Amino acid sequence: MDIYPNKDILENSDMIVIDIRTRGEWQQTGIVPNSKTITFFDEMGNYDAESFIKEIEKLGGKDADIGLICRTGSRTSQITGFLHQNGYTNIKNLAGGVMKLLSEGYKLNTFND
Repeated sequence: MDIYPNKDILENSDMIVIDIRTRGEWQQTGIVPNSKTITFFDEMGNYDAESFIKEIEKLGGKDADIGLICRTGSRTSQITGFLHQNGYTNIKNLAGGVMKLLSEGYKLNTFND
């Protein structure tokens, strides 16, 4: 399911936001306040779906209300579909991603390791 992130959604819901981008992307633009930073694809396009699912499980698993965000929503669209096929029905793709938020003047937090 795609939803378009905005200030109200990010600040007035219990949804857990997971930023799946790479460390370099987090450092470049910042991250959504209170989001979890869990990389899915590395800089070379490789991924470890099993490790990613383990991290999702730590956050509440299949029952958790989770929104995935990336740069534009392309990567999260793929991952949302994959997770839905594996029984994670409360996962949402935050379509438009960080670039949509920035274009609307949304302030991201500086990423600190």
